[in-house]
Amino acid sequence: MTKRKESGMEVIASLPWQAGVVLGLIAYPVIRYGLGWLLTSSTNPFLADFGKASAAGAFTSIAWIALFACWLGALVSYFRQRHRKRLLDMQTGLRSLRSMHWKAFELIVGEAFRRQGYAVEETGLGGADGGIDLILRKQGQTVLVQCKQWRTRQVPVMVAREMFGLLVHHKADAIIIVSTGNYTVDAQRFVQGKPIELINGDQLLAMVQAVQTPAEPTQAPPAFAAAPGAAEKSDTPTCPSCGSAMVQRQNRRTREAFWGCPSYPRCKGTRTVQST
Repeated sequence: MTKRKESGMEVIASLPWQAGVVLGLIAYPVIRYGLGWLLTSSTNPFLADFGKASAAGAFTSIAWIALFACWLGALVSYFRQRHRKRLLDMQTGLRSLRSMHWKAFELIVGEAFRRQGYAVEETGLGGADGGIDLILRKQGQTVLVQCKQWRTRQVPVMVAREMFGLLVHHKADAIIIVSTGNYTVDAQRFVQGKPIELINGDQLLAMVQAVQTPAEPTQAPPAFAAAPGAAEKSDTPTCPSCGSAMVQRQNRRTREAFWGCPSYPRCKGTRTVQST
């Protein structure tokens, strides 16, 4: 299977979005000013004359197109990155990994490796039937990955043999086969002593959970501190008539203290002061 040719914007969209922004900032001055200067310094009279003419701004429109294309590719890359992260962080178990579309499954596997520090290329070579789905690069090593989203079938030895042939053909350093299920005994025997790693469903789930973004802790509402004097107010009785917090008063004739309603004379509720 041959890989279809990608446009320049698709290549930029496959890079981190920050790279697209930087490429646009570089492309504009290089095209706007650098091409004219390069042509002017040419020993070919025709190119030199064309360079002088272009110095007046002949490449300006091309420079703007290049800048726009780079930044549009960066925007696509940004939203793809958010989509991959959201997909991975939403996974709760093997059931969700097995039930999604095969392409989304490949995106999740790629994002899990990306969070482990790998540069990930989503090749699109595998499709739903297998092949090279991802190319991982890290510390000068190249690893070919095939994703098998099989719900019930075990991955047979034939798949391991085919991937080993691709390792030799592409001169890669290692092979990883990722499955939501398990592998036959023959497949496990075949990879022994070879640079092939088999990741089964349980191992994949553990890898995904290890790199998921931690959920924000749910904070309880802040407890309000008691206002100064609250302890004293808690001993204040309420009016038996209207329920208002009472105030302490003094009988003018007997000089005895009593609790009176603050709404007096509208409310004439009273209580006696309990001696301690």
